[in-house]
Amino acid sequence: MESSNTSSEEGFILVGFSDWPHLEPIFFAFISIFYSLTLFGNTLIIILSQLDLRLHTPMYYFLSHLSFLDLCYTASTVPQLLVNLSGLDRTISFGRCVAQLFIMLSLGGIECVLLVTMAIDRYAAVCRPLHYTTIMHPLLCRALVVFSWVGGLVNSLIQTSLVMAMPLCGHQLNHFFCELPVLLKLACEDTGGTEANLFVARVIILVCPLVLILGSYAHIAKAVLNIKSMAGRRKAFGTCTSHLIVVAMFYGSAISTYLQPVHKYSEGEGKFVALFYTIITPMLNPLIYTLRNKDVKAALWKVLGKDTDSR
Repeated sequence: MESSNTSSEEGFILVGFSDWPHLEPIFFAFISIFYSLTLFGNTLIIILSQLDLRLHTPMYYFLSHLSFLDLCYTASTVPQLLVNLSGLDRTISFGRCVAQLFIMLSLGGIECVLLVTMAIDRYAAVCRPLHYTTIMHPLLCRALVVFSWVGGLVNSLIQTSLVMAMPLCGHQLNHFFCELPVLLKLACEDTGGTEANLFVARVIILVCPLVLILGSYAHIAKAVLNIKSMAGRRKAFGTCTSHLIVVAMFYGSAISTYLQPVHKYSEGEGKFVALFYTIITPMLNPLIYTLRNKDVKAALWKVLGKDTDSR
C-alpha cells in the first residue's frame, strides 16, 4: 500500500522506446509525418462531409464521427510520445495517467460501437435498399451515435475504476502511454478477480459488437450472392469493402491487446501493436475510404474548384 500511495504522489516514468535509443530519432521523424497526415486526412473528411450536399448521408455522417474519434485518439497519445522520443520528459503524473487511460478506453469503446452502426447502415443499404431512407432516418442516426458515445464512456469508466482501485507497486511503465495491461502488471496484489471483471467488460465492448458486425455482413453476403449481374455484385461489395478493411485493422489489434491474459502480454510487442492502432490505423482510415470512393473524390475536387460533374 505504501508503493500505491507513492505512485499516486509521484506518478510514473514512461519507458517508451528508450530501450532502442538509436531508433528513437527515426521513430520521431516517421511518427511526426504520420501524425501530420492523420490530422490532415481526418480533418479533410469532416470538412468535406459538412460542405458537400452529396455527402449528407448516414454513411458519411458516421464516417465524420469516426474521423473525429481518430483525431482524438491520436491527440491523446502522439504528442506525449513525441516528447518522450525527444528525451525531454518521460514522466506522467498519476492524475494524467488515469485521465489518459479513461480517454483511450472511452475512444476505443466508442469506435467499437460506432463500427456496428456503420455495419447496420451498410446492411440497410444492400439488403433493404427500397426502405433505406426510412430505416436510416436522421433521428435514428443521431441516436446510434449517442448510444456509441454513452456505451464507450460507461464501459471505460467501469474498467478504469477497476484498475485504479488496485494498489500499484513501482513507477516504470514499459510503454509510451498508460496502457491497461501494463498497469495491471504493476499491481501489488493478485489480479485474478479484477481481470475476470475486466474480461467481462471487454467482451461486452469488443466481442459483442464484432459478432453483430459479422452477422450483418453474413446477411449482406447472402443478399449480394443473390444478385445475378456481376456488375451489381461488384457495386454492392464495393460499398462494404472499405468498412470491412477498417474493421479488420481495428479489431485485429484491439483483440490481440485486450483479450489475452495479462501474464501473456508482451510489453515489447505491445508497444508496436499500440503504434499500429494509435497512429497507423487513424492515418489509413481516410485513405481507405477516399481512394475507393467516387463521392468523396468528387467533393474534394469541388472544394478545390474543379467540379467533376461537368466532365
